[in-house]
Amino acid sequence: MLNGDGLRVVLWVSGCLHCCKDCQNPITWDPNGGLPFGEAEKKEIFEELDKDYTSGITFSGGDPLHPSNITGITRLAAEIRQKYPHKTIWLYTGSLWEEIRREEIVQYLDVLVDGEFEADKKDLQLRWKGSSNQRVIDVQRTLQSGRVVLHAQ
Repeated sequence: MLNGDGLRVVLWVSGCLHCCKDCQNPITWDPNGGLPFGEAEKKEIFEELDKDYTSGITFSGGDPLHPSNITGITRLAAEIRQKYPHKTIWLYTGSLWEEIRREEIVQYLDVLVDGEFEADKKDLQLRWKGSSNQRVIDVQRTLQSGRVVLHAQ
C-alpha cells in the first residue's frame, strides 16, 4: 500500500479507537505510545517539504483524527497548507467522511482515505487503501459538489 501520490513525507501518529482486526500497525493504537512530537520534528518535516521533489505529506497512524491527535494535526495541516499551497495533504482515518466532514481539518486536505480496514475485504491490488470498503476521496471536489467524489486512481 502506498501512502499517496508521488514521494511523500509521512507522519505516523499514535492513538486509534478503531483497532481493526489484522491492522498493519497495531503498535500505534496506544495514544501514549510513540515518540514525542515537538519543534525539532516539525522542522524536520518542513525541511523535507521544502524539497521540490516532495509531493506533500500524509498523516497516518494510528488515527490522526483520534481525540488526542485531531487538534495538533489540524494545526499542523493548516500551517502546511499556508506554507506549501502546492503540496498535497493526505490523511488516513478509520472514520467515515460522513462522520468527519464538518471537522475543521477537512478544509486543508486534498485526499482522505476513510473507513476501517476490514480484513475480509483486504486486497493487495488496491491502490492507496488496504480493503475494498475504504474510499480514496478527493476532498476539495467533494466539498465543492456536496457529494463524495473519489480521487482519480
